[in-house]
Amino acid sequence: MHKLVIAITFLFAGTSLLAQNRPAWNGKQCAVSLTYDDAIQEHLDKAMPALDALNLRATFYLSGIFPGFTNNLDRWRAVAKTGHELGNHTMFHPCDGSGPGRSWVNPNYDLSKYTLKRITDEILLTNALLYTLDGQTKRTFAYPCGDTKVEGVDYYDSVKDAFVGARGVAGEHISVGTLKRANVGSYVISGQSAEQMIELVKKAQATGTWVVFLFHGVGGGHSLNVDLAEHNKLLAYLKQNEATVWTAPFLNVLQYANQAGATAQTTKK
Repeated sequence: MHKLVIAITFLFAGTSLLAQNRPAWNGKQCAVSLTYDDAIQEHLDKAMPALDALNLRATFYLSGIFPGFTNNLDRWRAVAKTGHELGNHTMFHPCDGSGPGRSWVNPNYDLSKYTLKRITDEILLTNALLYTLDGQTKRTFAYPCGDTKVEGVDYYDSVKDAFVGARGVAGEHISVGTLKRANVGSYVISGQSAEQMIELVKKAQATGTWVVFLFHGVGGGHSLNVDLAEHNKLLAYLKQNEATVWTAPFLNVLQYANQAGATAQTTKK
């Protein structure tokens, strides 16, 4: 009996220690960031009303080349004013066209033919353009097509001082200890059901982590698409669980995680 009590004591002590070492996400169990790429018209017409109806804030990664951006400058300015993040997705959305299955890449914007100076100039120009819309000096970046290299090197290194961090496309649940600011993972959503997306959130709740969703089409607008009703069921779950789930723009969560990591490092010294 005495040994059983000791075992139970150690079990609870270990669980308590784990909970203490697991960073709280702004006082919640986990964090969720909803990100939308490519300035698609449906983001403004379908996703935005659904988000605003539930008072949820998200991140929109914009590229200057897309009509959904150039035809809606005033609407994107209004989006920023309500607390959503406008992120940098480059000026011309260049992707690496050198690999298999990439014949669709526009040869004028083939990242494999870019110079480091060209991609750097285009990214910084996009920051200047976004500043005219939201007046923000803190910003995050998202890699078009998840491609990260120009001339054989990671091109983000040449612009990293202009950003808080960057979002990639490799699905992962993120803790402060596994955070890679230059390439934070995300789950690409294309055809998943609400139940599948909600399971990703439930895993974040169970593990005390941050999960990032990457949307393109929402109820249409892109070949990578999520049904609007399924998208909205995910939003409803996030709203229903807001006591334990922190839903916030990518920038906000990344800044929080950066600070939590810095605090942990200071505590260890």
